[in-house]
Amino acid sequence: MPEQMIAAALTRLRQQRTAPLILELDLTDGLTETRPSDPVSAVMARHRLVLADVLDGLRRASRDSRVRALVVKVGGRPIGLGIVQELRQAVREFAEAGKVTVAWAESFGEFSTANVAYYLATAFDTICLQPSGDLGLTGIAVERIFLRGALDKLGADFQVGKRHEYKSAAEQLTEHGFSAPAREETERMTASVTEQLASAIAERRGLDPGQVGELIDRGPFLASQALDAGLVDTLGYRDEVYASIRQQAGDGAVLLYLTRYQRSRALAERARKLPVSREAGLALIYATGPIRRGRSGRGPLSGGAMGSDTISAALRTATADDQARAIVLRVNSPGGSYVASDTIWREVVRARAAGKPVVVSMSDVAASGGYYIAMAADVIVAQPGTITGSIGVLAGKAVLGEALGRAGVSSDSIIQGAHAAMFSQLRPFTEDEWALISQHLDHIYADFTGKVAQGRRMTPERVHELARGRVWTGADALANGLVDELGGLDEAAAIARRRAGLPERAPLRVYPRVSPVDRLRPAGSSESHGAAAASLLADGWGPAWRLAARAGLASYGPLTLPGNWTFE
Repeated sequence: MPEQMIAAALTRLRQQRTAPLILELDLTDGLTETRPSDPVSAVMARHRLVLADVLDGLRRASRDSRVRALVVKVGGRPIGLGIVQELRQAVREFAEAGKVTVAWAESFGEFSTANVAYYLATAFDTICLQPSGDLGLTGIAVERIFLRGALDKLGADFQVGKRHEYKSAAEQLTEHGFSAPAREETERMTASVTEQLASAIAERRGLDPGQVGELIDRGPFLASQALDAGLVDTLGYRDEVYASIRQQAGDGAVLLYLTRYQRSRALAERARKLPVSREAGLALIYATGPIRRGRSGRGPLSGGAMGSDTISAALRTATADDQARAIVLRVNSPGGSYVASDTIWREVVRARAAGKPVVVSMSDVAASGGYYIAMAADVIVAQPGTITGSIGVLAGKAVLGEALGRAGVSSDSIIQGAHAAMFSQLRPFTEDEWALISQHLDHIYADFTGKVAQGRRMTPERVHELARGRVWTGADALANGLVDELGGLDEAAAIARRRAGLPERAPLRVYPRVSPVDRLRPAGSSESHGAAAASLLADGWGPAWRLAARAGLASYGPLTLPGNWTFE
């Protein structure tokens, strides 16, 4: 009996090393941009798929003659539009290498919208849907809840200053509905995303855009209706889908998760290269999450965030490393602290001055402070659905004195200094204090737009036309000169290699490589590897972050993208 078990195990191992491969990918739990740097987030996300691993696996598999097919389970936790577009491109390139690609879903939505999930599926040769499922292709909607009426009933007020009319983050507390600029901006955003969705469906299904619009207006669809409309290719359960794939892949095909395949191929490749000789390549720096001062780690309310100390140290490390001939800065951030954003911007400028090309790759969102840290780069690459721009600033506070009084709560204060209680939520700003707030807002806006003009080689007048707090999709940002190219991380890396005079296969290395020991022991200096290690807690507004959070502002600072721009 033991001999039979050993023989069977050896047979399976031989099969896995010689048989045709079917790679599978389960996106039920979504995708994360990169591995978290702080220990708490790393533990929580240990089973999440990492985009870079998926892309690398598809790239390797497209060159591997043993790999015959890819099957991906679509649906589940939402994935950002920018990341979906990057994944779509990788799947299409995999298919162009002569491989079979199949997307299958138990349901695209199930009584909810699933526009982006279906958009991803349109990149595959075959789309399969479970007979009991449905297709939530309904179009793009952006909803906001406005609390102005409730605040009036409570006797509460909210004071905000902004630069300029499109910077609408606080309007949920100051208005009863969309302001005219916010409505204009949002209508254009939803139209741009809808155009991208309709274009992909039209290309995939051989329809004209007008027909796609009619289909969207008819949604959602039952599985049979989706099949009749040509929106899916087959109906079937998992066993039926996999049986069909095995038939196409050939006899004895072995099923293997893409991430397992990627790890084994990467390890084998490293083993062949031993002993390691460091060759020149690119430094890849992830700038992910809201921006705050201090080190990256977990924020007080919103989870993981990037710290200016951490990202700046990474940029300094890459700039000082002779083997890093160019820097790829991967930005996925709604912004945050103005001061922290400016700190990172300065290191980008210094890297370029030192002769290191800097190419920014924008992911789902790179807006407000996220655009600030990108604007000085040599080249900015975005996806068509990237949320970017929002070049503006706001500040404000809630005024709760009357509301507390209605509830029987009294207050008293002792003040030394004319503006000591300026940020108190018990009273409004005085006229003198508003003048100070306006002075600060004008300064930040002028600094922001001036640096955009310098980095993007525009006139101040043109920058102001595009700025004023307005949010753009990557497609519209390209048309307006706020980004240079459309594409993903691979395109950004290719541009960086060309600018650095490197070969096409020059390695892309994550910087800095901070060891577990570096995370535990104090850094030797602000320029050592340990300076780029993550912290567990920090803030973006300084001690006022609690007040900002109570006031309805993001807790990370005045350069934060307004609203929630996640499309489904």
